[in-house]
Amino acid sequence: MSNINVTINGKLYTHHYGVKALELVQHFGVPREQIAAVKENNEIRPLGTSLLVNTVLEPVLIDSPEGVSIYRRTLSFVLAIAARNIFPDDGVYVGHSLGNSYYYTFRSGNQYEKDKIEMLAKEMEKLVKDNIPITFKYIAYQEAVDFFKEKNQVDTVLLLEQRSSSYIKVNECQGFMDIHVRPLLERTGLLSSFELMPYQDGFLLRFPGIGRGKEIDPYKDEPNLFKIYKDYKEWGRMVGIRVVGELNSRIAARNIDEYIMIAEAHQSHKLAAIANQICEKIDNIKMILIAGPSSSGKTTSAKRLSIELMALGINPIAIGLDNYYVGTDATPKDENGEPDYECLEALDVPYLNKQLLQLYRGEEITLPVYDFKTGSRKQNGGKKIRLQKDNVLIVEGIHGLNDKLTHSIDRNTKFKIYVSALTQLNLDDHNRIPTSDNRLIRRMVRDSQFRGADALRTFSFWPKVQAGERKHIFPFQNTADAVFNSALDYELSVLKYYADPLLKAVKPSMREYAEAVRLLAFLENFTPIPPQYVPGTSILREFIGDSEFKY
Repeated sequence: MSNINVTINGKLYTHHYGVKALELVQHFGVPREQIAAVKENNEIRPLGTSLLVNTVLEPVLIDSPEGVSIYRRTLSFVLAIAARNIFPDDGVYVGHSLGNSYYYTFRSGNQYEKDKIEMLAKEMEKLVKDNIPITFKYIAYQEAVDFFKEKNQVDTVLLLEQRSSSYIKVNECQGFMDIHVRPLLERTGLLSSFELMPYQDGFLLRFPGIGRGKEIDPYKDEPNLFKIYKDYKEWGRMVGIRVVGELNSRIAARNIDEYIMIAEAHQSHKLAAIANQICEKIDNIKMILIAGPSSSGKTTSAKRLSIELMALGINPIAIGLDNYYVGTDATPKDENGEPDYECLEALDVPYLNKQLLQLYRGEEITLPVYDFKTGSRKQNGGKKIRLQKDNVLIVEGIHGLNDKLTHSIDRNTKFKIYVSALTQLNLDDHNRIPTSDNRLIRRMVRDSQFRGADALRTFSFWPKVQAGERKHIFPFQNTADAVFNSALDYELSVLKYYADPLLKAVKPSMREYAEAVRLLAFLENFTPIPPQYVPGTSILREFIGDSEFKY
């Protein structure tokens, strides 16, 4: 039998071909219960992985961002097992995330009953206490299709229709199988912290936040986001696109162009409804503030909202917050000593408020212009504007919902809009699509199309971007007067066309390879849609190009 070389912490070990990664955990120097998975040549793999080539092996700790994701997926997997055990004729359906929680409903559509949720929680606790192994394996394609049909996992069967591999990777525990989306923890006993909480028509599966260890923070309700998710879920059921398999079926039937028009029309109606809200209060409202996380489509949303407002006789004037940067020399530094352009102090807030008050008084101002090449601002380089009776200001930027940005302005004259890409699609009934993945792929494609950046550069900035969102955007989302969902359920099939070659350019020798492999495996579930089907006014054009709007 041949041997392979395994490098751990810079030290070389020789083992037999096919040795399992879990047999080598003692070399990591950390307790086994703190290890969620391993990185094998920069690819995240389950602990039960057999090593077949010379490799550099690293632990993925449970409290790392990657480990937290694995922990949450394993919780969802164990919840599905618990539901099968006590409600074999019903089951649960995973929905969207709400803070550090996933929202679930019962597959039957029945509203929750407190005793049923308590039964689920007790069954999960028993599964954790029993410390049952969770394994992964490959099974033949037809065997997988037959199994999931027998278990009435119809959405998973639909998903498999996109696959062409002769074998399918699955996770298994206590006779329950689910399609392998990402590695899971090796045993149920590692799930030390979770709780089930009744919420709306279903319940929340709650878990610790990143960096919180085993502590589950008190729940903070997000009614605005929940309403948007619920509306879009109901719309998805109405048009017959709830899961990726149904989208793929529509593409295969060659009538995806009709669905794209329906999806775009639905989004336009939502924008029109927000414009009508503003119109009803236009006697008081003088400024519209638009904020949202990275790659949420804020810019195109603002342009399309402007058109809706003009149709109602309201003429918007846009003010770009980027032009109020204090300049590179005056920008605060982050913990790494680099300029922190995302903090509020990176903007000249006093000067912004001075100009806003001048506009409110009916005075004319000259907008500043920020030169990104020199890292400095020209006080009088922009156009002159004055706020007339039929005008309203539109201010778009990450701090728009934070009243400190416009502290001198009466709250009653401001209308706040939170924009985010809140996809309602699931992979299947047990596996959700994280909204952050949707935005990451958007940003990666846009960075390549317009900024000459490869996937490596996008990946390198993404953790910092997410940290900024948690600090500067998400805490203020419930202060919005309206929420706009910029997600289009067909968009990942279009973005796949651009993202696949970018991700395949990331090689195993690169640290970012794990993330590239994960996203490639995720996009494998989508049938591609040619970009020519996307309308020129679509928010998606902000990321793939050829928009009818000027940016």
